[in-house]
Amino acid sequence: MILRLPSRVLHFPRRPLVMGIVNVNDDSFSGDGTLDVDEALRQAGAQAATGADIVDLGAESARTNRAAIPVEEECARLRGVLERWGEVIASTGPRDNEQVWPPVLSVNTWRSEVVAAALGLGAELINDMGGLPDGSNARLVAEHGAALLLMHTAGPPKVQQTDHYWDDVMAELERFFGDKLALAQLEGLSPDQLVIDPGIDFAKQREDNLRLMRELDRLQKFERPVLLPISRKTVIGEVLGIEDPAGRDAGTMALLAAGMGCGAQIFRVHNVDAAWQAVKVLAAVGRAG
Repeated sequence: MILRLPSRVLHFPRRPLVMGIVNVNDDSFSGDGTLDVDEALRQAGAQAATGADIVDLGAESARTNRAAIPVEEECARLRGVLERWGEVIASTGPRDNEQVWPPVLSVNTWRSEVVAAALGLGAELINDMGGLPDGSNARLVAEHGAALLLMHTAGPPKVQQTDHYWDDVMAELERFFGDKLALAQLEGLSPDQLVIDPGIDFAKQREDNLRLMRELDRLQKFERPVLLPISRKTVIGEVLGIEDPAGRDAGTMALLAAGMGCGAQIFRVHNVDAAWQAVKVLAAVGRAG
């Protein structure tokens, strides 16, 4: 299995990838966002130095109790970091010889105008949190030879989905990814340009989240890399009784270990150093076995 990017190809199986999160906004649920470009670049550099294989930039919070910011503002926030990405790469180097270098540059967005701007500024992967309601974002990604991450959700971003219930969340995920992978390919993307994400906490209840973690290996049928956005999620807080997202890193590493056991290949996290250490040790144990 491969993941094709504009100028390189990632091959699987391999040690799972760590995706670091840089929030170029002042409304991150975990309190780590910033509107200061220098600080965002510093965070990106620190994540690259501590082992991030992918750095995921987001200029708009996914929180649904906030209105969407204007497209122009989202583009401006991203542009400030994307145009200086080369500074990050020049200032550091890989942590070990298995790290993807330079880290894949990912942008977390959903509106086609922002997707087009990000691709024009060098984004290699579009992390589409909108669930691909139509083919426009897939078409743009195909035109640039980039990769697309498809996240499961039940409706448009910035619309609250906390009361959504599924009779069978795994059957829903299998239906969703079957439909969306087909749509992306109709718009010109090849299967090896696609990643899937079951969307932990998005339009899901606690038991939905726990079940999809237990049965994650069912998604291997699509033969695409599976990304798990496990970092500091609400389901971890519900299980542990921890309200502050910043206190959920140990629970995050528990989900990382469970996800690796079920074949996930990419983990989206805030604490890159802890995730890199966990992935490296678990991969070594697996090879030893």
